[in-house]
Amino acid sequence: MKLLQALFFPPEQPGGVSSMIPSLQERFNSPHWEMELFSLPKRIRNKGHEPVHFHTFDWCEYEESPIVQKYIQTYKDYIWWTKLRLNKPYDLIHAHHPIAGLAMKEVFPETPVLQSIHSSYERELLLNGRIKAGSLEQRFLTSLYRELEARTDRLFTVSHSFKSYLTDYVDHPEQIGIIPNGFDERRFKPVPHENEVTQLVTVCRLVPAKGLDILLRACKELKERGLNYVLHIIGDGPIRKELEDLAKELGIYNETIFYGYTLHPEEFVPFFDVFVLPSRAEAFGSVFAEAALCSLALVGTDVGGISEQIESGSNGLLVPVGDVSALADALEQVIIDPAFRYELARTGSDHAKQHYSLNRVVYELKKLYLEYQ
Repeated sequence: MKLLQALFFPPEQPGGVSSMIPSLQERFNSPHWEMELFSLPKRIRNKGHEPVHFHTFDWCEYEESPIVQKYIQTYKDYIWWTKLRLNKPYDLIHAHHPIAGLAMKEVFPETPVLQSIHSSYERELLLNGRIKAGSLEQRFLTSLYRELEARTDRLFTVSHSFKSYLTDYVDHPEQIGIIPNGFDERRFKPVPHENEVTQLVTVCRLVPAKGLDILLRACKELKERGLNYVLHIIGDGPIRKELEDLAKELGIYNETIFYGYTLHPEEFVPFFDVFVLPSRAEAFGSVFAEAALCSLALVGTDVGGISEQIESGSNGLLVPVGDVSALADALEQVIIDPAFRYELARTGSDHAKQHYSLNRVVYELKKLYLEYQ
């Protein structure tokens, strides 16, 4: 069976779908399966010029928005690149971004295209303050879900909560499938260690949606309570300087280390003790599963895919979104009680191996793909 995995970003950075799909290719390497990966190189800009027509709405109603214009141009570029580079037939295409799915169906209208939706661009833009609720951009981006439903052969997402989110934007939400992300356990190697001072770590893009301002304020409370810790922030983004300034203002800059972007954080994350990320929204939250596989205790917000991964008090701790004191209380629990922290980490690792292993995803996908043979 000839399969094409259509990504948006090149699979060159770890985390989520970017790391899962190349690992899938290795697991599908057998005489019965032939899998290729395809994505749009970052160097491709303003190459596509064909007019765009959607089947379920008129995108021109939103064309005055620069964000919409950029999105449409990227879609045109993806179609141009697809026509330039792909000319052989496939039995099935599995797309992992709306642009990829719609472009593939445009170029290969007779080929079954399965569409996985891993995250919500409009929610990210809203939470990061780049667009407003009810704006042209939000209405355009949410209209794409119904277009995907109409054009592709089946929709999937990564969590029950995100499926619920999509309900308002499609005609048949009951037909949306759920396939959580899977992770290659070989990438994550827990390291036995004893840190005299509890080491907290977070890995994310530095944007408002990740709630790192809440984390820094919670860490200020920890310091005021006389608790010792070090916070490691791995990642980069547009609000890095703002967060560094906030850490200084709160008097916790000496306890906080900003690493910037790191290509393979899983290589040293196992040496820390607690993974914490107070996101304001997450479709799935791949970093929690990855941190669990590194045997770290998990602390997150009771939102989206995070709350589907964590049973609070069993394999991690959940706190309300935006609640500084509740986050500080949860972190205090895992700082002052190492035995409790180790138990959370052990249970979290077992849960992640059982529910989010790459073998499980491979098994589910093979069954699914064979339905289209």
